[in-house]
Amino acid sequence: MAKSSNPEGKPGVRIVVAGDRGTGKSSLIVTAATETFPTNVLRLLPPTRLPEDFYPDHVPITIIDTSANPEDRGKLAEELKRADALVLTYACDQPETLNRLSTYWLPELRQLEVKVPVIVVGCKLDLRDDQQQVSLEQVMSPIMQQFREIETCIECSAYKHIQIPEVFYYAQKAVLHPTGPLFDQESQTLKPRCVRALKRIFILCDHDRDGALSDAELNDFQVKCFNAPLQPSEVVGVKRVVQDKMVEGVNERGLTLTGFLFLHALFIEKGRLETTWTVLRKFGYNNDIKLSDDLIPHSSVKRAPDQSVELTNEAIEYLRGIYELFDGDLDNNLRPVEVEDVFSTAPNSPWNDVPYKDAAEKTALGGLSLDAFLSEWALMTLLDPARSLENLIYIGYPGDPSSAIRVTKRRRLDRKKQQSERNVFQCFVFGPAKSGKSVLINSFLGRPYSDMYSPTVDDRYAVNVVELPGGIKKTLVLREIPEDGVAKLLSSKDSLAVCDIAVFVHDSSDESSWKRATELLVDVAGHGEDTGYEVPCLIVAAKDDLDPFPTAIQDSTRVSQDMGIEAPIPISSKLSDFNNIFRRIVNAAEPPHLSIPETEAGRSRKQYHRLINRSLMFVSGTLIVWHPTTVSFLMHSELRVLETWFAMLELL
Repeated sequence: MAKSSNPEGKPGVRIVVAGDRGTGKSSLIVTAATETFPTNVLRLLPPTRLPEDFYPDHVPITIIDTSANPEDRGKLAEELKRADALVLTYACDQPETLNRLSTYWLPELRQLEVKVPVIVVGCKLDLRDDQQQVSLEQVMSPIMQQFREIETCIECSAYKHIQIPEVFYYAQKAVLHPTGPLFDQESQTLKPRCVRALKRIFILCDHDRDGALSDAELNDFQVKCFNAPLQPSEVVGVKRVVQDKMVEGVNERGLTLTGFLFLHALFIEKGRLETTWTVLRKFGYNNDIKLSDDLIPHSSVKRAPDQSVELTNEAIEYLRGIYELFDGDLDNNLRPVEVEDVFSTAPNSPWNDVPYKDAAEKTALGGLSLDAFLSEWALMTLLDPARSLENLIYIGYPGDPSSAIRVTKRRRLDRKKQQSERNVFQCFVFGPAKSGKSVLINSFLGRPYSDMYSPTVDDRYAVNVVELPGGIKKTLVLREIPEDGVAKLLSSKDSLAVCDIAVFVHDSSDESSWKRATELLVDVAGHGEDTGYEVPCLIVAAKDDLDPFPTAIQDSTRVSQDMGIEAPIPISSKLSDFNNIFRRIVNAAEPPHLSIPETEAGRSRKQYHRLINRSLMFVSGTLIVWHPTTVSFLMHSELRVLETWFAMLELL
């Protein structure tokens, strides 16, 4: 195996040695550093550095000696919290120091929340009474069962130079090649995240996609990870080892995924964790078994507040292929287990949690259609582009990740051009409690009407494809804003920057619901005017199957005309009469300069600006006809007036 140069980019490993007084801490450190047993040793050593070439990983080690005296407890705690790994000592000739590990030291580490690998070291092996010989495994097994943070145990003798280098090798190894992320000691199996990562690596190396690594593919894998080819006899030997233990690990085409995972479990069981870690790191994984940040092109998703991120056609076509690959029976229904299989090479399925969980329409069989599958991807790309890119990489996207997404033009530029080129529109859904917001969103996802009322506590998302005339498809994202969340939303200047269109829902049979919806409309429109992020707005009169309140038509006509937007759109979720509402939402969002409401304050501001502009034009015209001898003085005077007016405009 090739040398692993500075895994994880660590500048060095800091190992703290702790334990009861007289257990041999200082002698252990001096002997490791000088290969000589000290006849006189300081009570507390200064930091001791082992050079880079001391161990094969070429990472320097700094060893910190500590004092167990009560007066030094504060300093000890400080050093423990700075440690990358901890060597915890006891004296083989003093059984009480071994007992102190479980009664004091290990509980103290937990109390201090020191979460690093622990190497338990029995020092002074040469002084142990031969009459009290007990196997290390027998002594340590109960302690290791109770304290899983113990990585390994070893006994040594500084005086006789027995296993001294091994102590700090194991400590360094526990930092650079930790067991915890890879292997479950209790069940003696690879951990799920490790399995997912190795499965992805296997698929990437299976170039012909036949479900097995051929001899050539296995050799390519070896060269990539360890910079050295396998000899034909070695390939045969690897497959024989697997086949002897697990028949299904090898078939006529080569090493199967089962066999590949078995090999790594075997390496780990034999203490060869560096082998599996080298493989993982060659494919970009960090100590959390996630792709390193430098593999995700974060710079490609930088954007202004009123820009959004969408998948490119190239990425969408790739996802179509993924859908067809995993929809085994080609019934346009990706079952939940098949969705999990899509993400089986990612650390976890990103759609198991909010806001993605239940955000897309389900088929009658509880799965996802192709449109719903692509909608979920569109939602993730809109809300968290980096996560979307990351998961595209995990599921094997072959191209440059930055080619999978595009950043849209700024919304204010779209307004100037009076046309939006976006394929994904985000709609904020406002309205008072019990106005019908949730029912509207449920209907968007094809869910049946229900009279049961369940208040929405947090923002909720729903995404679906809306088909426009001519077969054009757009993706619409509805974000339901609870009534008591509006004030918090509008407390942020950029809160409306991500909104393409806002819908205000009210119960058409309830006058108080209408008044509250109108108040919300004025608040949102005013916030847009104040911040420059004006958005098109529509009013939705829900529960059209009920009798409207007496002045409904008169009031709604007056408000919509005063604010310059379309009259309320009546719908009835109970009667499944939606009046093409979702298509109308997209149609209103596409020309972003229309359907923008105007408040009284906004109208007054515009009138004032027009008045000021006319005054400035008049002043400019007057200056032209003044006599040249007075122009200089008058220009200076008038400029002061203009500066005052411009200052007033800035305040507005």
